[in-house]
Amino acid sequence: MNRLTRFASIYFLLAGITVLIAGSCSSTKRMIKEPLKEQGAEYLFENLKQNELKYNYFSARFSAGFRQNKNSNSFSGQIRIQKDSLIWISISPALGIEMARVLISNDSVKYMNRIENTYFVSDFNYINSLINSTLDFDMLQAFLTGNDFSFYENSSFKASIDNREYKLVTTERRKLKKYLRHNQNISIPLQNIWLNPDNFKITRVLVKEVNQSGRKLEGRYEYQMTEGQLVPSHLNFQLETAENKNAVEIEVDYSKVNTGETLQFPFRIPEKYSRVNKF
Repeated sequence: MNRLTRFASIYFLLAGITVLIAGSCSSTKRMIKEPLKEQGAEYLFENLKQNELKYNYFSARFSAGFRQNKNSNSFSGQIRIQKDSLIWISISPALGIEMARVLISNDSVKYMNRIENTYFVSDFNYINSLINSTLDFDMLQAFLTGNDFSFYENSSFKASIDNREYKLVTTERRKLKKYLRHNQNISIPLQNIWLNPDNFKITRVLVKEVNQSGRKLEGRYEYQMTEGQLVPSHLNFQLETAENKNAVEIEVDYSKVNTGETLQFPFRIPEKYSRVNKF
């Protein structure tokens, strides 16, 4: 597997990491003829939570495009999620032969390279060092499903109206103590959430640091009705840092989304595979 393809797979796993989309979320937006009414942060956040994607298991097929500088690549595969527990991803090139398989839990990231007969086991610290970002399982799960973070405190949001959408802003949103790993004090320096005023689904989320590193992670979403719920159909992500203004971009399309089926997460490393220390 070439270096570009390998990094494309890494970036998709970690939610993107991402794409700046110029278009609008036409499938879930409306033409608003009357001004939006001001609403309090508590009201908006309550409706956001009520209208989030409800699932114990989530599965979908995906196609994705990866771009950085003048390099680009495309790949496809399957994704499965057991809520708050596991994320399983199978990645395939255009011919449909599995190239890599990934299993992510709260504590570990396991990567199996079918082409080179190797495997890798680490945690989010290694992955974040590659992409120069700060993610955990909860954030990754949220970015992949269009939901808000589950295990971070919900206080201190401020509400406003921005370009015919509702907007929630918070600073220093901290991870709940019972979900901290290794006694780390984890917080999100600045988070912006834009909500569709019709259905309170997240159309855009932006997480960024306000220091010199200036890291920015942004996701944008379109939805379609499946099994009585609005589920993500088109996802766009962008990762940008102060050092590298040429953002890493990923555009993802989901199809055959299922939220009602109990899933398996097969990940057996063959004995002949060799363990490697890095991707």
